[in-house]
Order: sequence, then C-alpha cells, then structure tokens
Amino acid sequence: MERQAVHRAREAFLSGRTRPVEFRLQQLQALQRMITEKETEISTAVKQDINRSQYDTPLLELIGIENEIKLAVDKLKDWAAPRPAEKNLFTLSDEVYIQPEPLGVVLIIGAWNYPWALTLVPLVGAIAAGNAAVVKPSELSEYSSLLLRALLPRYLDKDLYPVVTGGMSDTQELLRLRFDHIFYTGSSTVGKLVMEAAAHHLTPVTLELGGKSPCYIDKNCDIRTACRRITWGKFVNCGQTCIAPDYILCEPCIQGRVVDCIRQTLLEFYGADPKCSPDYGRIINQRHFNRVMGLMEGYTPVVGGQSDASQCYIAPTVLKDVPPHSRLMQEEIFGPLLPIVAVSDMDDAIRFINEREKPLALYIFSTDKQATKRMIDETTSGGVTVNDVMIHYTLSSLPFGGVGQSGMGRYHGKHTFDQLSHHRACLIRSLGMERVNLARYPPQDRRRARRARMALKTPLIDMSKRTLIWAIAATVIGCALLITLLIVLLMAAGLYCTCWYWRGFYY
Repeated sequence: MERQAVHRAREAFLSGRTRPVEFRLQQLQALQRMITEKETEISTAVKQDINRSQYDTPLLELIGIENEIKLAVDKLKDWAAPRPAEKNLFTLSDEVYIQPEPLGVVLIIGAWNYPWALTLVPLVGAIAAGNAAVVKPSELSEYSSLLLRALLPRYLDKDLYPVVTGGMSDTQELLRLRFDHIFYTGSSTVGKLVMEAAAHHLTPVTLELGGKSPCYIDKNCDIRTACRRITWGKFVNCGQTCIAPDYILCEPCIQGRVVDCIRQTLLEFYGADPKCSPDYGRIINQRHFNRVMGLMEGYTPVVGGQSDASQCYIAPTVLKDVPPHSRLMQEEIFGPLLPIVAVSDMDDAIRFINEREKPLALYIFSTDKQATKRMIDETTSGGVTVNDVMIHYTLSSLPFGGVGQSGMGRYHGKHTFDQLSHHRACLIRSLGMERVNLARYPPQDRRRARRARMALKTPLIDMSKRTLIWAIAATVIGCALLITLLIVLLMAAGLYCTCWYWRGFYY
C-alpha cells in the first residue's frame, strides 16, 4: 500500500500538474474549505484522542493552519517568482536569477500531540512549493488519523496528496522508499532513525524534535504574571507540547513564591479538581502515562501529584529542589510535571543551560533589558520568547525549528516554502560580445590575467528590477536637472548680455 501510494504520487508529480501556481492556489483553497467545513468533526476527534477542550483545538491548531494557508495564498506568486541576484562586472550583461522549484515527493510524518497543525502546516508549505506529499499522521492519535485519511482525499488531489495510516512498521516501510525530502515531527529517538533511513537515499530532512526548554525567572520581575503565563504554557494540552516550559530556573529566595503563584493560577484555570475540568486534557495512552509517572518516582510534589491510570490522568504537578542530574532533568518530560531547579544567579542559570543540549525554546522572564540581552547573547536555542511562553510559534514571519539535538531545518510561512523548494541558480548569457570573454581564454599572459582578475574581483552589483528602475529614474531626473541648469545658465547669460548692451546704449 505504501509503495503504491508513493508511486502514484511520483507519477502525478512528474505529470507536471503541480507546476502552475494556479493549481497550487486551488489546492490550498480546498484545504481551507476542509478546515472551515469540518471544524466540529476535527475538534471531536481530538477530544476523543487526548480529551482536549472543543474550544482549544481551534485556538491551538486550526486558526494557525488557516493563517498559514491565507499567507501562502496571498504571497505565493511572489514566493514562486524568480528572485534577482547580484552580478559582477564579468556577468553585467547576463540575466541572473534564482528560481524556486519543487523538490518532488515529500514525506510528512506528523505528531500526535497536535495531530492537525503538525501535519497540515508542513503540507501547506509542500503544496505551495509545488511538491507532491505523502502524509503519514501519527497512529497514536487514532481518531484524528482516521478522520484525516477520510477527509483529505475529498478536498485535495488524491494522487498527489495520499494519506497513509498505520503503525511503526508502516512508517519503517515508508522510510525504505526514496523521497525528495522528509519532514518529521516527534521525538529525538525516532528522529535519529528517520535521519539514518534518509541517508540511504541522500534525502534531505527537516527534523522538528523537542528537548528540555528552560524557563528562567528573574527575582525582580512580576512573578505573579510570569507564573500565570508559565502555568498556561506548561499545562495546556496536559503538558504534551514540544515547546512547553520543561523546567524553571530561579533563585532560592523566590522558589516559595513561584510555587504559591502557580498553585493559585491552577485553581483559577482548572478549579479545585483539574480532573473534573473540561479544559484539562489527558495523557495520550497508557505507555506514556507510565513513562511520566516513572519520572515522578522518588519526589514529593509540592503541588498536584494525583493520578488515575484508568483515565490516563495526571494532575498538574510541581516539584521543588530537583537535583540537576536526576532522570527528571535528563529526559524530555512531555507531560504535566514542572520541576523547579534552584540557581544562585543569572551566571549560574546561563551555565546550567549551556551545559545541556541546545533546547527547542528558551523562556526568559525579566524586566531588565541588559540581563535579557545577556541571556540571549550567551545561550542558544531554536527560538526564544521573553516575558511569555510559546508565542513565537504563532508568528509565521519567524522561522520555527530546533538546533542541535532539538532539530534541524525551519518552517512556518515563507520559511516552509523555502525549506521545501530547490533554489535553482540560473544565468542566461548571449553568444554575442565574445571579446569580453577573451581575457579568460588561453594562451594567457600577464595583461589578460590582470583583466580577468579585475572583472572577477569587482564587487557584486545589485541589478534587481527595483534597483534598475531607481537607477533609470535617477539618470532621467539627473539629465533633466542638468538640462534645466544649462537652460537657466543660458538664460542668465543672455540676460546679462542684454543688460550690458542697454547699459552701453544709455551711457
């Protein structure tokens, strides 16, 4: 089944029907209709998968997909157009540009925690770039996976954008086949297997992984507001968000206040018993429930800690004074556990972050601009947000992606289009003006070599259409001013001569 789907997608791509921008726009608009018309069904499926509130799915996933589609529809003609490139003296008369072109057949492997956004946002970029795409949703979000398989062929080209469902063995079978790009969202462990399989065909990959995203709280900031924002980001989707704050770094003198503020915020968000709250989700399955509960072993929570295996429920939980080398601080939590680690000051926090793998996101809460700048300058991460969490993900203008162990490649908006395009270098030269090329031909002598060197070492000249228009306009305006000046000078000279003539006449 997998092999047939990939073969059909490649045949459809080779037919050339994804090349016209109009076709891509039509497919994107059809995808938009699917999101609009099936919003209720999509929200219901996610509710069945992870007990997410029917109000959260549009906010956390569907609006973001719609924004990506709208941006692609509005900007696609500009993105797909040839991009002018700078020239040197040797290529001054040539046509030089960069042409974005489709890669071919892209494999998109989605994730279960946001089964629609993390599958369809890459698909938007693949369609916009003119690729065919084989979509493999996660089998863990079973209801969403089956619904996507049923819906997508009703709205999009069945051959170009097939949906392949199934478990790990089906994914492994897909990875044995040749693709032109693989876009994977998930854990670092599986990401390594994807990269290993891609290497067999020298297939480029985009890996959107995870890691432990630190959250530093400066003792002088508004701790109540900081904790409200951190609590939302950590416990939304039951902590199953790749850019959720993984742990808090703060000085010992504010630990107690941080705990109290988080406790008050949880009461405000989910009531006295989060298990009864319609806004609080569940762990995806029993295996992940056991994994998260295992990370808590040996610790006494200062907030939460309750669980119910029959419902895969784990309460929002805060743990204090967690040792830096504990298992809880070595593995990505991906659940509703929030450790607090004491650091002596910002120097200690920076050192703590830099001693570990590069995170997908870094969160800084501080009103001191110099301290914030220092934290940004002296650490590295896929993205950074100051005085809030996760909001950088919502901006299509910002590239989203990891660095090091947290991933490679970037997407959102034009970044997805560029990630899934080949930027083809194009230079078109005439067969005339052959004398210009004589300096590069043998036999060489000192004079020819000097001419060639001067031509090649000349600084690049920006010959974009806009620059050319401005240059022509400036030339025309300059010439007009020069002519005007000459006329004025001539008129002044004539007037001067006339004055002298009449002066001699009267005197």
